[in-house]
Amino acid sequence: MPTEDELFSAVDELLQGEPQMPPPEERARLREAAGVTQDRVAQALSTTVQTLKNWENGRSEPRPPRRRAYQRLLDGWAAQYPAPEQAQAPDTSAAAPAAGRAEICDEGE
Repeated sequence: MPTEDELFSAVDELLQGEPQMPPPEERARLREAAGVTQDRVAQALSTTVQTLKNWENGRSEPRPPRRRAYQRLLDGWAAQYPAPEQAQAPDTSAAAPAAGRAEICDEGE
């Protein structure tokens, strides 16, 4: 039976595994936020623009060794350009009637 230390070591190895790539749309958002063209990223990673487009639209995933380099680039951009918070819809349940929607009543009614 494995010891607790052996189990923790195995779990730590899993936690230190390959980082997860952000979703394709986030990859494109980060690049655009940085103001960098697909051509420039493709050059930096020694790949084609079409390959980078495929990574950004989810048609394919980068493979080593480019995967780690691309991950490093995306991590750096993510630190500089965090994702905007999802805007929550305002609670309109207790909102006042909208301007211009007041009821019109004739005097005497």
